[in-house]
Formats: sequence, structure tokens, C-alpha cells
Amino acid sequence: MWGGIEAGGTKFVCAVAGEDGQILERTQFYTEAPLPTLAKAIDFFSEFEGELEGIGIASFGPVDLEGGRITSTPKPGWRDFAIAETVQEKLGVKVAFDTDVNAAALAEWKWGAARGLHTILYLTIGTGIGGGAIAGGRLIHGLHHPEMGHIRVPHDGSFAGVCPYHGDCLEGLACGKAMEERCGERAEEIPSDHPIWQEETRLLAHGLVNWICTLSPQLIIMGGGVMKQQMLFPALRTRVSALLNGYVPIPDIVPPALGDDAGVLGAVALCL
Repeated sequence: MWGGIEAGGTKFVCAVAGEDGQILERTQFYTEAPLPTLAKAIDFFSEFEGELEGIGIASFGPVDLEGGRITSTPKPGWRDFAIAETVQEKLGVKVAFDTDVNAAALAEWKWGAARGLHTILYLTIGTGIGGGAIAGGRLIHGLHHPEMGHIRVPHDGSFAGVCPYHGDCLEGLACGKAMEERCGERAEEIPSDHPIWQEETRLLAHGLVNWICTLSPQLIIMGGGVMKQQMLFPALRTRVSALLNGYVPIPDIVPPALGDDAGVLGAVALCL
């Protein structure tokens, strides 16, 4: 058996699964300060002492992949926290570590919507915006890891954005927090006929066009709380098609086949 931790800025999801990606046990809880939050995760995995081959951590970022730590997050208490080392010391098992979106991309490639493909893009549109990608059958890493939510897209300047680092990057304009600041309610609760969805579609479509032209993915998978609005998928396909104007082929844009388990199963897939 293998353990997985989806370390999110809002909640942690912990699971134990087999090599086939079938979840055997799982739990979730809100993200608090680092040590109280990890104490709950460690309690959960302690029940499987001696049975786990390893634990994967799929973490919100930015992260230091080699050091196993969260770096320049604005989330109080988590900046420069060595999450991988802490879990390894407490549980005495090998730990694999990557971003939550890279891990989700890996899970969808291994068990989900992207099986059989070699170049895919996974995006989460939620509290923040992040992207992970597999190119040529391998996760993309480089000097750092991809930070796709912080690209720039055209906008009219009427909203300053909520990103504490860049203001009006794509995340600052189109993440769930940005929509809540604009409308006064959570994105999941905004009616589907609200005009904000037209602007959300426009912003995300510009981001998608940039990633399509750069990465040329065979498939784009979009998860996260904002994408629970299913009408976004056909709207994005139409808008992206208009922006590309027949220049290059358009990959399909779909929700995660693994649903809300993509992140925690991605953590397991990191071990494998």
C-alpha cells in the first residue's frame, strides 16, 4: 500500500491506496498551522504503520522540489516549511514530493482521462490557479516547477487583482478568491447566468491559448472549485476556438476523470 497527501491551502486530503489507484482509506480536514495540520495526517497514517511502502505529498506552492519545502506562499506559517522532511521523520517512510497540479496531471495520465497520451496539461481553477504538465511522457521540471497561474493576459484594468505578488496576473484576476472579491460570494455559489462568468471565460480562454501555443498538449484537463460550473467547458472550447482562429488544432478540454481524487491519487502516483 501507498500513502498520499494532497496538501491544499484550504484542506488536506490523506489516503491509502494500492498500485491500481484504488483508494482503501481516506480522510480530510481543514488546513491550519503546519504542525497541527500534519499531526492529523500523521495520526491517520500511523494506523498503517509497517504496511506503507511510501508516502507522496502533492503540495500547494510554490515549492522547493529538492528541499521538500513550501517556499514563498502568502499562507501564514507555511513559508519555508519543510513538509516532506517532517512527514519522513515522523513516519519513517520514503517520501515523494511535487506540486499538487503536477501530481494531479500524473494521476490523470496514469489512471484517468489522459491514459495513453504523451503530452497533457492539468489545470486547477480554485482558490488559486495552477498548472502541471506531462511532455513526452515525463512531468515538466526545470529551474523551478511551472507556475502557470501567474502568466499575464489581456484585461480592461477595471479590477486590480488579488495576487499578493503580481496583482493582475491570471490567478489574480480569475481565481476563486478574485471572483469572490468581485461578486461577494464564493464562485461555486454564483448563478450560472451571472455576467461574471463571461469575463471568467474570456480570461481563462486567453490563458489556455498561451499554453496551447507553448506546450501543444493533446488534452487539457481542468479541475478545481470554479470548474464545478459545467457550462464553462463548452464556453471555453468556443472562445479558445475563436481566439486561435484555425491556426493550430485545438485539444479537447475536459474535467478530471478522477474527480476530486485527482490530487490525492497524484500523491500516490508520485511514489509509484
